[in-house]
Amino acid sequence: MTTKILITGAAGMVGQELVSLLDEIGGHDVLATDLREPSSLPASVRFRKMDITTEDPALIVAEEKPDVIIHLASIVNPPKGSGRALAFAVDVEGTRKILEAAIQHKVRRFVVTSSGAAYGYHADNPVPLQETDALRGNPEFAYADHKRLVEEMLAEYRKSHPALEQVIFRVGTVLGKGTENQITALFHRKKLLGIQGSESPFVFIWTRDLAHILARAIAQGPAGIFNVAGDGTMGLTDLARVLNKPVLRLPAWGLKGALAFAKPFRLSQYGPEQVGFLQYRPVLDNRALKEEFGYIPQKSSEEVFEFWRQGAGL
Repeated sequence: MTTKILITGAAGMVGQELVSLLDEIGGHDVLATDLREPSSLPASVRFRKMDITTEDPALIVAEEKPDVIIHLASIVNPPKGSGRALAFAVDVEGTRKILEAAIQHKVRRFVVTSSGAAYGYHADNPVPLQETDALRGNPEFAYADHKRLVEEMLAEYRKSHPALEQVIFRVGTVLGKGTENQITALFHRKKLLGIQGSESPFVFIWTRDLAHILARAIAQGPAGIFNVAGDGTMGLTDLARVLNKPVLRLPAWGLKGALAFAKPFRLSQYGPEQVGFLQYRPVLDNRALKEEFGYIPQKSSEEVFEFWRQGAGL
């Protein structure tokens, strides 16, 4: 039987990769939703505008009655001038609206992209982090805080509505051809910025790998919670070697003081809390993804970064 799939956030980088892959695979009835239509929408995929901060989720899910919802909509890079309230409305309340609609209209499976950021940026984080480790998304980081809140919400719904299968992916740093965001901006600098005493390890996942993982979650993969990252990590030393750039390593206290001074005067968009973001990056264990979910990433973290580097012309 044809599976009816509704995708939120379909115009984003991951959403467009997933829509393209599902078109290649065929055999599904796919509805892409977002505030704007994806720039490249296959003929086999329908589009409906959806603002998840409104009553759109309830109306559209009621009309479409999907079997599976893949929820990708999130604020990763806040629009310039937007406040934290917008991110909360999309990330947390928007997820609640689409989740409530899924329950009301008996959606079979709810697939959601969480983040390794939900574990938080802490000096005492286990290395690597497993799915059973505590979620401590830092309140000072909107994205990490909201992902933690969403996962706490999902845990409540698993108890109150066990009939809705949940598949939760805690995703590392996603890179693909053309990816540009506040993280990749760090790699474009003439000198890589680092904190003394910290390698700031990154775990990367290729956009195509993530699309395959999401596609597998439609029916083949089991319900559950899975970290998503390629094998291995890349610390500042590794990144500097590949990029052939020097590393500027600053003491944590010095950088915190400089950012605390600069942000109020709009000399920097980052505040002193960003030091923890660099210092204590979560390293994800991907064994459950490979052994329980049944997907082995095609590219390691290093291979993902090399693929992105070449595409970025660095």
